[in-house]
Amino acid sequence: MGRCPTRKVKKRRLSHKTARRDKFEVKGDDLVYTELRKPETEIKPPQLDEDLPGMGQFYCLHCDRYFSNASVRNDHFKTKKHKKRVKMMKGPAPHSQLDADLAGGMGMPDNGPKLMSA
Repeated sequence: MGRCPTRKVKKRRLSHKTARRDKFEVKGDDLVYTELRKPETEIKPPQLDEDLPGMGQFYCLHCDRYFSNASVRNDHFKTKKHKKRVKMMKGPAPHSQLDADLAGGMGMPDNGPKLMSA
């Protein structure tokens, strides 16, 4: 009971979304935030890379995305998603992995200020 009498092997369905998600992996918010806080003298000009769209020349630092040409990148700058991201990066620092570990009880314990010992 509970099984289909005609089907002998359970049919598995694999999701294609995990492969696509890995393909477009972006940096975390905390990494982008620290990269934006670097002085302009430390930021290097982009190198030519054949594997990236537009040879890696058209890049949005806030969203960590590459674009095929300047007009597509400029259109991206006008989108609501980009503007929200810029606003988020101008505010306080986003949560980091250390914050997540502390919240989960995996970080160093905070036992309060040290008391004077006799």
